[in-house]
Amino acid sequence: MSTQSIAKSEELITPQGDTSEIKTNFTIEEIQELLPHRYPFLLVDRIIDYVPGKSAIGVKNVTFNEPQFQGHFPGRSLMPGVLIVEAMAQVGGIVLTQMSDVPGGLFVFAGIDKVRFRRQVVPGDQLVMTVELLWVKQRRFGKMQGRAEVDGQLAAEGELMFSLIK
Repeated sequence: MSTQSIAKSEELITPQGDTSEIKTNFTIEEIQELLPHRYPFLLVDRIIDYVPGKSAIGVKNVTFNEPQFQGHFPGRSLMPGVLIVEAMAQVGGIVLTQMSDVPGGLFVFAGIDKVRFRRQVVPGDQLVMTVELLWVKQRRFGKMQGRAEVDGQLAAEGELMFSLIK
């Protein structure tokens, strides 16, 4: 992790208001309590590792019955790269929404840099996304490094920038 990374730890704020226990994984129902995304645009099925204020690892099970595969592409289904990047961003959103010193609001993309696609993602794949927080400025802007892998092979990587809107 970069020396610019946030060094302090944050406590998870649970819907019940209990901050005594820090969760390290989240079910789909818990993700829906934290992110505003819904079908067909919720692209994270589970968080399997979460380090407060630092990183999260999320999983997306790619299935043939998702709507993008009707047209991308008939006879050769490929997960669009923009959806892979969005899935990484949603994992990053879990990290950002759980930081207690960040005011409420909605985090949206402010920029995407150095994104590269290394492997195709197809139905049947399990996309494992690791997102690490690089920095937060003025409690409104953030930058993260994301990686998406399938079977241990790098599928995509890049830097994701976020801005908080009210």
